[in-house]
Amino acid sequence: MKESTEKLQTYEYHRFLDEAGDTTFYGKGKVPLLGVEGVSLSFTLGMTRFREPLPELRDRIVKLQKEVENNPLFKTMESVKKRVQKGGFFFHAKDDSNDLKKVFFDFILGIDCTFQAVVARKSVDRFRKKHHDNEAEFYADLLSHLIKDKFNYPKLILNVAERQNSTSNKNLERAILLAFERYHKKYPEKEVVQNIRYGVHKFQDEPLLCVADYLCWVIQRVFEKGEVRFYEYLMPKISLVVDLYDTANYPKWKNYYNSKNPLSSKNKIGPPMS
Repeated sequence: MKESTEKLQTYEYHRFLDEAGDTTFYGKGKVPLLGVEGVSLSFTLGMTRFREPLPELRDRIVKLQKEVENNPLFKTMESVKKRVQKGGFFFHAKDDSNDLKKVFFDFILGIDCTFQAVVARKSVDRFRKKHHDNEAEFYADLLSHLIKDKFNYPKLILNVAERQNSTSNKNLERAILLAFERYHKKYPEKEVVQNIRYGVHKFQDEPLLCVADYLCWVIQRVFEKGEVRFYEYLMPKISLVVDLYDTANYPKWKNYYNSKNPLSSKNKIGPPMS
């Protein structure tokens, strides 16, 4: 922890975080909604680490987005036109067509980055007992698992996609404190400094968040649809996926997925958990 931060490049201590799925558990009257159309069975929170200068990379994404705006193949698409009308096109996996996705998939494969994600299988019973029916607390718990091994860095700044109460200063500080406690419990003998800070950004204002968005989306497709082709295509950039509540695979850390233990269609979530 005594390492100087003066010589660090900006990209060495910045991370970019986004999510896929939703944190919805109940409808009106506190009726459970898991399994209802439009409500996800899981929630993915992911973080991208870039290994090249951020301003240049950001400019390349903006340039590519402008090319999409002017491309006859894409510019007449309603999803593209709507974003242009609201200030400019930006990549967003949930709403992009497959041919648009291919454009950004190939861009991601051509840059130097790695990605980690934590996936939570949604359970109403667990949400009630562990997270006290609080969506922000659910988000903070997942974030703490994503960053709990990051206190060995001399400096870290989380650039987080804005998500209402979940990304309030209070909730992000709660997540960092919880991560700090988990790290200290695992390594009580280590000198630990709370080295993590954060900034919250509107998704469309920070182009680098698009990479995390796309990579979260491909992970989410595996758990929601059992669809692995997008995941397999981008696997070179995905270093780790933790299926947090995959209790059946806890022995020998089998719920930690990487190139040696890749996700498969078997990770698709079945009927909603009570």
